Amino acid sequence: MDYRKIITIEPGKRGGRPCIRGLRITVFDVLEYLASGMTQEDILRDFPYLTAEDILACLAYAADRERHLMAVAA
Repeated sequence: MDYRKIITIEPGKRGGRPCIRGLRITVFDVLEYLASGMTQEDILRDFPYLTAEDILACLAYAADRERHLMAVAA
């Protein structure tokens, strides 16, 4: 998945954190919801403006970021 079409970073929005499609919900928000035990269905029900693809983009972004962090540390 090419998360770059979904995840946006704007310096003046949410402190420059990566957000979903320019909205005010961050990748961290979605990952925190998943980590707390919410299912994808729970998130989509609570945030009807999000899509399943948005959630997958958050996961892909996190995986890519982790990959780059590991490469730098090695």
